[in-house]
Amino acid sequence: MAIKTGVAGFALCLVAGIATSQTALEGRDPNSDNPSAEFQMARVKYRTIGGGGSHGIFQPWWAIDYPFAEEHFFAALRRVTNIKVAEEEPHLELTDDRIFRYPFLFLQQPGRGDWRPTSEEAARLREYLLRGGFLLIDDLHGEYDWSILQTALRKVMPDRSISEIPLDDPLMHVFYDLDENTAIPGDRHLRIGPGGKIVAQMQGQPHWRGIYDDHKRLMVAINFNIDMGDSWEHADDPYYPVPMTALGYKFGVNYVIYAMTH
Repeated sequence: MAIKTGVAGFALCLVAGIATSQTALEGRDPNSDNPSAEFQMARVKYRTIGGGGSHGIFQPWWAIDYPFAEEHFFAALRRVTNIKVAEEEPHLELTDDRIFRYPFLFLQQPGRGDWRPTSEEAARLREYLLRGGFLLIDDLHGEYDWSILQTALRKVMPDRSISEIPLDDPLMHVFYDLDENTAIPGDRHLRIGPGGKIVAQMQGQPHWRGIYDDHKRLMVAINFNIDMGDSWEHADDPYYPVPMTALGYKFGVNYVIYAMTH
């Protein structure tokens, strides 16, 4: 996939306004609450072996892209929506009662992280979703990763299927009109092609998939063969294509507003 070279004014506006403090993990409180904020996201913390990362920080798979992805995206979210967004997010296991305080959960790298929820964790997540919570899953690539996630979600929602999110779904139009079937690459997918052009070598076609409730509202949204988190994390990296960061921001904004209004 060749990366488009045209730069939207939206992207320039956001990148120019990004906070680039690059604060290290030390000194942060991953369990902080901000009751005065209109929006606060929580990351799902799960058991994992190994990990990865960038910027000289090694993270377990569930924490990939943290904290830079959130620093950049939250700044963009404030800038384009005026939503009062909490500065920090908690990191919570699914057995933690506090998950019910947060209508928006973010789960990263379920494939490489080998996410296999226990029966108790699956039951708690099922309760969370049926009570109106929203789960966004990002950064899984290829059929092996997909099989791990599919097995996990069957345990969570055995009576509900995963389906493709159609382009006319409210998610795709709640704030930005998103009709591009364009993969958002991770930094690891980028290569220097002929003539110095940045190209992306993905592991498959992009898919936006999800699980719906009885009222046709999304409970779970899945970015498959997509790395939206990297588009946030590398927003100030000159090597990462600005149009892809812009697209990643647009999807992120739509996810947040959809979750807050449905």
